[in-house]
Amino acid sequence: MEITVKLPDDLAQHADPGREALESLAVEGYRSGALSHFQAARVLGLSRFEFDGFLKERQIYDHAYGEKELEEDLATLQALRAEGKMRE
Repeated sequence: MEITVKLPDDLAQHADPGREALESLAVEGYRSGALSHFQAARVLGLSRFEFDGFLKERQIYDHAYGEKELEEDLATLQALRAEGKMRE
């Protein structure tokens, strides 16, 4: 799908206003949860690893893997091991 956006003249003077608007859409969609990581990366034509780099370059860590996620993953791993579904 192609979408046309009318930008104010001051924004249209930026070096690449279309890309800038697209990046803003992807970032805000990702931050709000309207777009998944995968979807936001696709909007920008990036792989998931490239999108991670894109976010890091802009110091956007809203959904970065943190201590809480690590603890949850470790608990899941321990549960799977206890059930015999994972080996050490």
